[in-house]
Amino acid sequence: MSNRVVCREASHAGSWYTASGPQLNAQLEGWLSQVQSTKRPARAIIAPHAGYTYCGSCAAHAYKQVDPTITRRIFILGPSHHVPLSRCALSSVDIYRTPLYDLRIDQKIYGELWKTGMFERMSLQTDEDEHSIEMHLPYTAKAMESHKDEFTIIPVLVGALSESKEQEFGKLFSKYLADPSNLFVVSSDFCHWGQRFRYSYYDESQGEIYRSIEHLDKMGMSIIEQLDPVSFSNYLKKYHNTICGRHPIGVLLNAITELQKNGMNMSFSFLNYAQSSQCRNWQDSSVSYAAGALTVH
Repeated sequence: MSNRVVCREASHAGSWYTASGPQLNAQLEGWLSQVQSTKRPARAIIAPHAGYTYCGSCAAHAYKQVDPTITRRIFILGPSHHVPLSRCALSSVDIYRTPLYDLRIDQKIYGELWKTGMFERMSLQTDEDEHSIEMHLPYTAKAMESHKDEFTIIPVLVGALSESKEQEFGKLFSKYLADPSNLFVVSSDFCHWGQRFRYSYYDESQGEIYRSIEHLDKMGMSIIEQLDPVSFSNYLKKYHNTICGRHPIGVLLNAITELQKNGMNMSFSFLNYAQSSQCRNWQDSSVSYAAGALTVH
């Protein structure tokens, strides 16, 4: 084994967000300065992974709840957009680059996860092609900047898991979720609506199309707030809402359920909801974003 440090480049910088560190820092600061930290310290957050011009202001509502003074390990669970994956995968690198500063992968925790035999290894190509984890790195770096040498990240690419696999991974991650020095970042957008997403659910009783989309999303959001993985699965089976991070969300809900069995008291609240545009006719398309936080009482 060589001791060469392997880095994942910030492959979406310059397209999905600015590659300029100072500019990015100013943008993130601007969005964060406009929101309140009502749910600190968050043990887990759900936040979107679209380009920052679309969802930067929404994501700030989740990241504002992160407490850098106690957070030492950040698990980032993102869905796989490009490779078929029936389990979860771990990165093969040591460092994730961002325009702000480099983030270090926690090889000790990775070692514990590898030992379970439940994980595949993602290639560097897959790692750099995927945006669902990368879009959380600048926000993570920004939220943690006051303690930047004192934390590690644990990126996990989540495949198209069956309900029983979501349960297994939830159980596995629950022991990490139980630790107040860990934070879980769950990467998901909400409804992808329109012909280009092959999804056009419309409930006319809600009025304009974008209102129907909001109603559908908020139905799902309120089920997530109830912390019930079975109801969330049933909702997805019934409406097929195109929530791209449904599997990472499923893993989180199952981890929470496991901890609730052991008497831990938690609550989840969504803090912001936004749409990339307002759909009014069948030619339109939009993506929805939601930001929320889990607190332990």
